[in-house]
Amino acid sequence: MPFVRVRDLDVYHEVHGTGERVLLISGTGGDLRANPRRGHGVLERRFEVLMYDQRGLGQTSKPDRPYTMADYADDAAVLMDALGWARAHVVGISFGGMVAQHLAVRHPERVDRLVLACTSSGGDGGASFDLLSVADLPRDERLAITLPIMDTRNDVSTDPPAYAPMFDVIAPFMAAPPLNADDPDAAMGARRQLEARAGHDTWDALVRIDHPTFVVGGRYDAQAPPANLERLAGRLPDARLQLFDGGHLFLLQDATAWHAVADFLAGEAG
Repeated sequence: MPFVRVRDLDVYHEVHGTGERVLLISGTGGDLRANPRRGHGVLERRFEVLMYDQRGLGQTSKPDRPYTMADYADDAAVLMDALGWARAHVVGISFGGMVAQHLAVRHPERVDRLVLACTSSGGDGGASFDLLSVADLPRDERLAITLPIMDTRNDVSTDPPAYAPMFDVIAPFMAAPPLNADDPDAAMGARRQLEARAGHDTWDALVRIDHPTFVVGGRYDAQAPPANLERLAGRLPDARLQLFDGGHLFLLQDATAWHAVADFLAGEAG
């Protein structure tokens, strides 16, 4: 099984594709098993992509103690060490974009090009929607709040609900029990991630991230809204911003998005 020891964790990871190396950092609640198409995406067809379950999630260890954003960033750096990766392009999605910011601040020598997708800096740059504030609600009540935040075109007040593109497929999946519902530590690990996420703030440190950076997001995203992305891109020394036709899941909703990310990583755009 593809586990490797990272600090005090057994980290589940996969490597797909060939080419320049890319570290892909997933979002809140990320579990590789939830993506049956992994290994066949745009990035994996052009790069060697390392993806993994972060601490507390998926098949990776779930220690029951407070997690910090520094923990997540250091986990990523030590995972690269364990696999012999000195440097890589880094793509962080949502919460993964927060981790990527901390990684670039704490371990700048490990990062080549940087992609920050549907994420926020926190602090004066604005925070993404506080998912911890709804974590204890029943699943249906939580979805009634979060679906319109994930894409402002979602309207769950109608019968049947009106969904933005792709959400008609995604919403039932979101309403189902998590893949690791039979893991007694899964809920604890997921909450530990949300608690760490609530403390995310890189605003003051962003000026030290001088890597070429592509800030991307969806026009209809209220979880990491365009205004946050604009402030994030404006604060970084070498960044450009592009918005796509979607919400928080714009990478699934707009077929051009992953291609734009891949072109940036290859130095073919911007």
